[in-house]
Amino acid sequence: MESATPLLNAAYLSGEDINIASSLLYQAYHKDPFFMECFNSKEQGYEQKLRAAIREELLVFWEQNQPMVGVYDEADHLLAVACLIEPNSNFGSKRFWHWRLKMMLTAGVVSTKAMIEKEQKVREAIPAEQYHLIAFIAVHPNHQHHGVGHYLLDAIDTMLAEDKNSQGAGVLVTVDSYIGFFQHADYQPITELNVGEINAKLMFKYVDSATN
Repeated sequence: MESATPLLNAAYLSGEDINIASSLLYQAYHKDPFFMECFNSKEQGYEQKLRAAIREELLVFWEQNQPMVGVYDEADHLLAVACLIEPNSNFGSKRFWHWRLKMMLTAGVVSTKAMIEKEQKVREAIPAEQYHLIAFIAVHPNHQHHGVGHYLLDAIDTMLAEDKNSQGAGVLVTVDSYIGFFQHADYQPITELNVGEINAKLMFKYVDSATN
């Protein structure tokens, strides 16, 4: 999958982009209500736990060939990233043992359990059998509100259209101000989910909506 405009280009991440992507995601999720509760932002070490968790997730995405889509500028700088879990993937909530072990060592048992339970709740509520799940999505702070995020969602639409097994894409929105961003791209609210003490909105977009 690859698409381009005079200023932006969307393509799958390379191995060299993992560290930059990890930094982008850390900035995006540093004040996310779920992670603030999951890793207890009031305690010392919150930043280290969040960084470690994101890094471990990205490494597993890379090792398991799960799609990580980036948006680049003319100078090939990474401006935005989205990480998705494919249909029929063993990468789901039943993470393989060595991932769980690493996460427990870096983030703690309670935090690891909370992340797995969140994904289980999402999967139980999505009204489709074959779908992509947007696990992470972020736009560089200096490039927000300039269309980069919408360009990234368009790139995800292209990916969905190319995958004959996918009925659409789901995303759990934990910050209310982002709901409109996804609604603008035809993601529809499905239900509200309680993850820990956080009330989040589950949204879904069918492939037909992506291709119309």
